[in-house]
Amino acid sequence: MTRRATAAETAPDGADTDRTTTPDDPDFRLERQVGHLVRRAHQRNAEIFNAVMGRFSVTPTQFAALVTLLDRGPTPQNQLGRLTGMDPATIFGVVGRLTKRGYVRQSAVSEDARLVAISLTREGEAAAREMRATAEEVSTRTLAPLTPEEAATLLALLARIG
Repeated sequence: MTRRATAAETAPDGADTDRTTTPDDPDFRLERQVGHLVRRAHQRNAEIFNAVMGRFSVTPTQFAALVTLLDRGPTPQNQLGRLTGMDPATIFGVVGRLTKRGYVRQSAVSEDARLVAISLTREGEAAAREMRATAEEVSTRTLAPLTPEEAATLLALLARIG
């Protein structure tokens, strides 16, 4: 059963939020669901990332790998994946694409030949430094609708559930 939203159900920006009710949960509202809200916030952040970082032609996951290597130095690939929140298949693809671009190189870890260490090339280090200097604008623009206190609270809460 679908009905039009009442004034009390209208989004803060005035947009009509069509509401779907079901017999088993008449109070369900998509706009109050954490997954929906996080996805929308992520979508906003991704659009801003692309606008700000587009000149570098990197994805957010590639950027995360590059700045992590810049901060930590050579890192085993599996650890780099864990540090950046990527599963093994994703970090494998990210490293492959960054290797093709000449930003990283792969080498065996001397203590354990089964491990592959990932390190920045000179070109990768220079690019990562330039990207990192630009990247703060992404967070600033994403969090712009919030007060500084709200932004700090949001970041702390996201860190707790992430």
